[in-house]
Amino acid sequence: MSEASPKPVNQLLAALPDAEYQGLVPNLEHVPLSFKQVLYEVGEPIKYVYFPDRAIVSSLTTMADGSMVEVALVGNDGVVGLPAALGDNIATTIAMVQVPDSAMRMKASVLKTEFQRGGSLQSLLLRYMQALHAFVSQNAACNRLHSLEGRLARWLLLVCDRVESKELPMTHEFMSQMLGVRRAGVTEVANALQQAELIRYTRGKVTILNREELEAVSCECYQIIQGEYARLLGTKNG
Repeated sequence: MSEASPKPVNQLLAALPDAEYQGLVPNLEHVPLSFKQVLYEVGEPIKYVYFPDRAIVSSLTTMADGSMVEVALVGNDGVVGLPAALGDNIATTIAMVQVPDSAMRMKASVLKTEFQRGGSLQSLLLRYMQALHAFVSQNAACNRLHSLEGRLARWLLLVCDRVESKELPMTHEFMSQMLGVRRAGVTEVANALQQAELIRYTRGKVTILNREELEAVSCECYQIIQGEYARLLGTKNG
């Protein structure tokens, strides 16, 4: 990367050849992302795509009764608004910021044009789409078949990897929404993990104390998901 444009934090952008990335720089805008900021609602046009730095954006599906569950998450390993590059600019899920930080933002129309040129960006986004599909598929099976303890451990590890920090700003209420379970269930499991000295929870913040043991508690889905991202994208999370 050139001195004028430092290497990006987002791993997709960082994986591009220097010349291709420099060609995108004039169309990238660095923007803050705040907690619970909604980037798109269902049915809204996707005007911008976001390449998160150390923010986490959840894709949420909402039911008629108002309940919601996370179907995927995007951090520094990906891009929010991928359908816009593939020809559809209408959001089918809610995109909500769950860990605040920042992102590089680009007009969706620009990404679509660049994607259609072919080259490294197109190849990278297609592989990312495959990794994201694997994530969503594994997440669906995990939510149906695995214990809440294993799911919560898996989710905390995935978030930790993408924010590159062991301190995660989040509440029990928000974790319960992401996992689609009652808050009391998350509180009970989080307390058990805390008593085992795997995590520490203070109001609004979870700190991972023993990553190795937390991985042992996590269901196998964590390793499967991370393995697919590593295979397809060469990511170094984890």
